[in-house]
Amino acid sequence: MGNARNIAFWLVLFLLIMALFNLFSGSGNTLQSKSVKYSEFVTAVENGGVSQVVLDGESIRYRDASGKEFITIKPVDAEITSRLIEKGVPVTAESQEQSGFQTFLISLLPFLLLIGVWIYFMNRMQGGGKGGAMGFGKSKAKMLTEKHGRVTFDDVAGIDEAKEELQEIVEFLRHPQKFSRLGGKIPKGALLVGPPGTGKTLLARAIAGEAGVPFFTISGSDFVEMFVGVGASRVRDMFEQAKKNAPCIVFIDEIDAVGRHRGAGYGGGNDEREQTLNQLLVEMDGFEANEGVIILAATNRKDVLDPALLRPGRFDRQVTVGNPDIKGREKILGVHARKTPLGPDVDLRIIARGTPGFSGADLANLVNEAALTAARVGRRFVTMDDFEQAKDKVMMGAERRSMVLTDEQKEKTAYHEAGHAVVGLELPKCDPVYKATIIPRGGALGMVVSLPEIDRLNWHRSECEQKLAMTMAGKAAEILKYGEDNVSNGPAGDIQQASGLARAMVMRWGMSDKVGNVDYEQAHEGYMGNGAGGFSISAHTKELIEDEVKRLIDEAYVMAHKILTDKKEEWERLAKGLLEYETLTGEEIMRVVRGEPPSSDDDDGDTAGDEIKPSVTAIPKTKPKSSPGGGLEPEPST
Repeated sequence: MGNARNIAFWLVLFLLIMALFNLFSGSGNTLQSKSVKYSEFVTAVENGGVSQVVLDGESIRYRDASGKEFITIKPVDAEITSRLIEKGVPVTAESQEQSGFQTFLISLLPFLLLIGVWIYFMNRMQGGGKGGAMGFGKSKAKMLTEKHGRVTFDDVAGIDEAKEELQEIVEFLRHPQKFSRLGGKIPKGALLVGPPGTGKTLLARAIAGEAGVPFFTISGSDFVEMFVGVGASRVRDMFEQAKKNAPCIVFIDEIDAVGRHRGAGYGGGNDEREQTLNQLLVEMDGFEANEGVIILAATNRKDVLDPALLRPGRFDRQVTVGNPDIKGREKILGVHARKTPLGPDVDLRIIARGTPGFSGADLANLVNEAALTAARVGRRFVTMDDFEQAKDKVMMGAERRSMVLTDEQKEKTAYHEAGHAVVGLELPKCDPVYKATIIPRGGALGMVVSLPEIDRLNWHRSECEQKLAMTMAGKAAEILKYGEDNVSNGPAGDIQQASGLARAMVMRWGMSDKVGNVDYEQAHEGYMGNGAGGFSISAHTKELIEDEVKRLIDEAYVMAHKILTDKKEEWERLAKGLLEYETLTGEEIMRVVRGEPPSSDDDDGDTAGDEIKPSVTAIPKTKPKSSPGGGLEPEPST
């Protein structure tokens, strides 16, 4: 709407200037007359073919007997007036002197055009921000007024502890005397910290809907500008607006854009971002009292924030907004499924069990994908099968059934994935196998997903070693079936994931007796952590680390190779089952391994109640990885 008004304004201004220019220049009459030679005009006068003449300086406009208009230019030494009078032609002379006002306007037009263009481009440089070209230092904070789509705490689920802490701030704003009579002061700030998609911004919107006080919202990047000092000016202006509307709440999203460690960047004291941060520190808790203004901020990079910003008095509360547990996921699914018609077979608790590690945004996407899947086949409501298909799509990517694979490629993929699955089933501390498929999904020709039964909070050494064995089982299967010379590049993703896990065990978690309990991840050359100097690793230590990483992976490979050798019949059966059925779930895999058909009359093989997604919030954090021809395995981020 604002862009339309700007375009209309400049269009009207341009048309007005053109109209004034045409009016004062007299070009309108000139454009309507046909230009002729002066000799033709003289001949027409002599022949009596001129009915009316208008003398306008050097220009002569005349009409012939038929009423057509012509124009010609009179030579300097030509005298035509007396001849026209002799011939009885009516002659009219126009004054060549313009009024002072006309002259002033005509001379002013170029300057008006230049000023208009300058204002336009300066406004564009400021992103059309508040105050236009003269509003460099004006705050871009917007007052949130949600007449439609208002969010309340009822719309926030799964993060009860964070919601309780923020509900207290709302209660303080509504009934300040309840706390002030005991000497309590309203918190000056609350910092929402958590991974992406957990509901930090949603919580802020809920506070805006519940508090009943003015709520200003701004992004951290809105403070930073190409001009030095603009960010600090915008911070001052934002707090001036907030003080005028106190008590109020100011929400700064992604505060790490301006709140990073000072002294770690370039530019020294003249750095624009540092000046903005300094002004923010002063406004939040400086010499002047700042009563009635509560600052809410959100970030998923608390580790990079300046310590002065985090101290009590500025951000009194640091609220951790993590991924929800099973009860929280069930509540979140209930919130997102309010407008979605669910079938009688849908059990949100089963879906919640099958999605550990999902954030609120992930669950919202899951419900939406399920609804789209149901709509695609023309259903009137969403069934449990739609949720299962949506879960597979979110976890493993969309199926690529159009990809043409040869029988040889399918067979290699089947034996590769069967190797992952058999080793995973054999090792007790590996997560249960959820699904195996040789249908290409995402960037992989096939994959096996192993899923924890509960939300995983930590990893043990024996679990990591067995996880490594399951990861290397794909390459062991290819070598065992086709020989050393015919191994493919399919295990590339497996090797990458195993290397990441092994390096984490050696360099971060102290799971190597030779390397010891030292964190070497941040000890490489040139590392600067938290503004302090780092230290380098000696060549001997680097060699020791790589030897230990290689030892862990080699031992895992040997373990996988031995299991596949001992369980060769089961492995062969599962590979042939994958070639026949393409996709097998956890219970179907168990039946095929035992030599039974995948499904029976009283059991359709649906294991939705037991299927669980890989934990992506485990400590260490994990994420699903896939590779061409390789399995999908959770890999600790390193």
